[in-house]
Amino acid sequence: MEGNEKNETVYPRDEDMEEAGESIMIEIFGKSPKTRIIDLFVDNPLYDFTKKEAIGDLEMSKRTFYKYFPEIKEMGIVKPTRKIGRAQLYKLNLDNTIVKKIMELEEEVSHEYAEKELEKMKELEKEKEEQRVGEHKEKIQKKKKAMA
Repeated sequence: MEGNEKNETVYPRDEDMEEAGESIMIEIFGKSPKTRIIDLFVDNPLYDFTKKEAIGDLEMSKRTFYKYFPEIKEMGIVKPTRKIGRAQLYKLNLDNTIVKKIMELEEEVSHEYAEKELEKMKELEKEKEEQRVGEHKEKIQKKKKAMA
């Protein structure tokens, strides 16, 4: 793991989701600040964050973050893990009932999305095969005409 200029540990984040588009949670519940904060922790369940790191990752104002974070913490969705100097780090509370339900929902919706994509791919393959068969039949007919 790399350290930045302030000698803090830098953890890898789930950046693949940014490239792929919105997370499942954001797609379902929208881009409200509270949803975005919870989503950061749900997408990175093994990592702990300082408030400053979370604010930076979310590209959210301090004011907005501090408006919603206490409620998220009070609900037990995140829990304090350790301190680095004076900075408290927080992590997703995997023992919390709400968190378990959110993760179950994300898994179910993810499977549903995957099944829909698989069906689309099968349909495209079927269309391509039908097109190949049609092209093959045309070639055979052209050969028959040429031979006649």
